[in-house]
Amino acid sequence: MNKNLKKFLIYFTSAITVFISLSVFYIYIPKTLESLDNSLRDYLFIIRGEVPNSNNVIVIDIDDKSLNEVGQWPWSRDTVSDMLIQLTNAGIGLIAFDVVFAEEDRTNPVKFIEKYKIDTDKEIPDYDSIFASTVAQTPTVLGYQFQLSKDDFMESRTPEIPAIFIEKNMNELNKDMIVKAYGTILNTPIIQENGYTSGFFNNIPDESGVVRSVPLVIRYDDQIFPSLALETVRIASQATKVFVNYDEIGVTNITVGDLVIPTDRHGRIVVNYRGDRKNFKYISANDILTNNFDPKDVEGAIALIGTSAAGLLDLRATPFNSVYPGVEVHANVIDNILTSDYISKPSWIDGLNIVHILVLSLIVGFLFAYLRLTLAVLFVSILFIADSYLVFNVLFGHGLILNLFFPILAVIVASVVSLTINYFLETRQTKAIKGKFASKVSQEVMESLLENSDDNTFAATTREVTVFFSDVRNFTNISESMPNANVLIEFLNEYMDPMTEIVIDEKGTVDKFIGDAIMAYWNAPGDVPDHPDRAVIATMRQLYKVQELNEIVKTDERFKDTINMCKEKGIPPLDIGIGLNTGEVVVGEMGSNRRSDYTIIGDPVNLGARLESLCKYYNSKCNISDFTKDRLEGNYIYRLLDNVTVKGQSRPVQIWQIIDFDNDGTGEKLYDVTRERLDDEISTYYKALDLYKNSSFKEALDIFKELEERDDKTNKNIYKIYIERCEHYIEEPPEDFDGVFRWTTKG
Repeated sequence: MNKNLKKFLIYFTSAITVFISLSVFYIYIPKTLESLDNSLRDYLFIIRGEVPNSNNVIVIDIDDKSLNEVGQWPWSRDTVSDMLIQLTNAGIGLIAFDVVFAEEDRTNPVKFIEKYKIDTDKEIPDYDSIFASTVAQTPTVLGYQFQLSKDDFMESRTPEIPAIFIEKNMNELNKDMIVKAYGTILNTPIIQENGYTSGFFNNIPDESGVVRSVPLVIRYDDQIFPSLALETVRIASQATKVFVNYDEIGVTNITVGDLVIPTDRHGRIVVNYRGDRKNFKYISANDILTNNFDPKDVEGAIALIGTSAAGLLDLRATPFNSVYPGVEVHANVIDNILTSDYISKPSWIDGLNIVHILVLSLIVGFLFAYLRLTLAVLFVSILFIADSYLVFNVLFGHGLILNLFFPILAVIVASVVSLTINYFLETRQTKAIKGKFASKVSQEVMESLLENSDDNTFAATTREVTVFFSDVRNFTNISESMPNANVLIEFLNEYMDPMTEIVIDEKGTVDKFIGDAIMAYWNAPGDVPDHPDRAVIATMRQLYKVQELNEIVKTDERFKDTINMCKEKGIPPLDIGIGLNTGEVVVGEMGSNRRSDYTIIGDPVNLGARLESLCKYYNSKCNISDFTKDRLEGNYIYRLLDNVTVKGQSRPVQIWQIIDFDNDGTGEKLYDVTRERLDDEISTYYKALDLYKNSSFKEALDIFKELEERDDKTNKNIYKIYIERCEHYIEEPPEDFDGVFRWTTKG
């Protein structure tokens, strides 16, 4: 299977697994997680900040100032009547009570006279009757409360609502979705009966104790009753019918006249809070009683009468504040409805949330699949911010509540799963790289490979490399002189270990061992910008190391037979030839499905092997091509050996011998020749070579013979080679001589 396809399938499968797991979790979401989602959304409200309200709703506040001036609550009903009259005279539109008058007025003079049986001819005011009469004559909506749990004492009176409530598409399956009440706490009969209408003011906090949504309708005694906010809006819109519309899973919306109010399946409206407390116009109740207010502030408005005083215990927790007047919750609901500025959670939003989870899981998975870890983390962070903005914009720009917790969870879980997959894939990749290169390259190169590894680490590519071939001279004789195979292996190890270490130390890659031969290359798989020089330095270090090894093996009893044989033949125990060439090759994983290796192929490799084999012919320790020489920047002593075409190639190649490091005659040297003699030898050699190239074979022959007779020469064969060629060309002069020697064998 294609590696990219395999990688795609791994991350795609993991993303789908994350999606399915979270989707199941989402469908059966625990209440604690739903509460956590709500808490996260509260921060979006805080980030959004306050927004202006419509100025259609004001709050008449029974505040601490009013309690100090008028006295403790409850006030006498004639005082409350005065407040209603003042508001009505100022042109108020509607008055709604976030207060229930469940008991008779204890300060009522009539009750006092009756209790103490006082005889009087004077007309005694009845505060309850006065208040009831005022309620009847003013645009007042009374408030009351439902009992939502079964208590020992349950009042069963039912409020009268002058409207028709129609439930559309209701069936036995969705009927019980609306909040159900078990009893009522109504105003006293005289007040309740004189009121035109009334609405419940129950605010039901969620599991975390925060009021985020309020019921617009409650079912009691198999009837539907409106909330204070809904009934106030109905009166303001002069609607006589209220439609509660259902779908398969519950309530979808409530219609009042032309207003379509989206709700959750339980008939609750999600409150789009305008801001922190006191966002609406507050007027102290005492200022109304003392006529200390501007009539323009109340003219045509809806006035909610409630309290912000802490002692009256009508404070709620909201997304903006944990101490928020309950009356202002109703003000927000009324303002939301009047301006049609809703936030809602329709039934189909669950499907969108699941798609949201899927998209995020896939994006995160593919980011980690196809980007480096640092980039993936960066883009996942950007994705997180962008998605949070999307949720924010959908919430406040389009009024739709997207789940916030599960997308965050999807990003986190998908990231963790992807990181885990990355870890195992990288571990496998690391093992693969170490398996291929641990014994071939330096630790520095290995770390670079591991840091920059990807699926293309082993892929075949074209790179410029410097290829290296080395071979032990007279190895057949050496192996035959060994007492057994174990000693031969030990001898080879004495040689191979330091040679390999030198290649690796110079950032080279050991490709393979072919008996006594070593193949290596530079600039793959890791980048080595100065690879020609690194290869030459490694070569020279190996030649120096061979001199050291020859001294060591002379005293090793294991190799005494080999030493004696070498003495008889006048050869050193260890002598090597090295060929170097630079060029573009194909490098990568090659072989069969069952067995493969990371290696290089191409004509430059073949030429490197030919140059090594020609070391015997030219009697040189290191042959390099002009392709390598032209790239060198270090200081070395060179000799141009020949200009040839090797078998299988038509382009002439210059073969150069690197004699030694150019260290101005100081330090160690490979040949026992003074620098003056070496410079003189090479200078004389080039004079002869120039004559040879210009077809002056007789003059060149004399100089080559002179050089061949020297005792301290650095090459035993090169002068013989050119002597033979000159003698041949003198006898048989060539036509169109170009100085190029053409090999017809591998050398």
